[in-house]
Amino acid sequence: MNMNPPDLMPWTHVEFEERLRAKGDRYHIHHPFNVRMRNGQLSPTQIRGWVANRFYYQVCIPLKDAAILSNCDDRETRRRWMVRILDHDGFGDNAGGIEAWTRLGEAVGIAREDLLSLRYVLPPVKFAVDAYVNFARRAPWQEAVCSSLTEMFAPEIHKERLANWPTHYQWIEPEGLGYFRSRISLAQRDVEHGLEVTLNHFTTRAAQGRALDILQFKLDILWSMLDAIERAYPDSATELQGQSA
Repeated sequence: MNMNPPDLMPWTHVEFEERLRAKGDRYHIHHPFNVRMRNGQLSPTQIRGWVANRFYYQVCIPLKDAAILSNCDDRETRRRWMVRILDHDGFGDNAGGIEAWTRLGEAVGIAREDLLSLRYVLPPVKFAVDAYVNFARRAPWQEAVCSSLTEMFAPEIHKERLANWPTHYQWIEPEGLGYFRSRISLAQRDVEHGLEVTLNHFTTRAAQGRALDILQFKLDILWSMLDAIERAYPDSATELQGQSA
């Protein structure tokens, strides 16, 4: 007989998923910098600053996913997870997400060599992204999988950019928006697997609370990146900046 008080009983999968999805109110779609981006209020330099800094996150995603694979002792999970690395690094005729983001950089006016050099990556952004990758390296693989569930909220932000950028930022070459378009379906696929792992692994109330904390940690990573970018590019007069060349 289970003697735990009712308030300590684990949530059902439905209840647990509802609580995970409720974390979306802290997703960076609500950050003031992103709100201004959505409303067409950013200057070209501010857009370039965001693209250049977010690129560091993009190039580190395969490192994060490789770290998860290196810790994972479940063959079926590895088989399903490794496609994420290919999505970003590319394979065959598919250039991959990193190349798609590089083309976005070119579309907003950043030279390819400048973007790839990471010269414009702000130290706080690098610190935040590195903290995420290090978490994936050190945490149990199920916890690292849970941290990826910010993908639940990503399709909305990609659809938002596809809808608003062609109107508000007509100076950006439309073919540069391919990354956002490709990630809508891929994010939905990734969420299905990430939720499956999370719902089946975190099965006590304490473990479920831990999962919510992990997801909040990842949300904080994304939010803090925009905090740093907003401080570095407060207005249209700010020049593109980052680390010392």
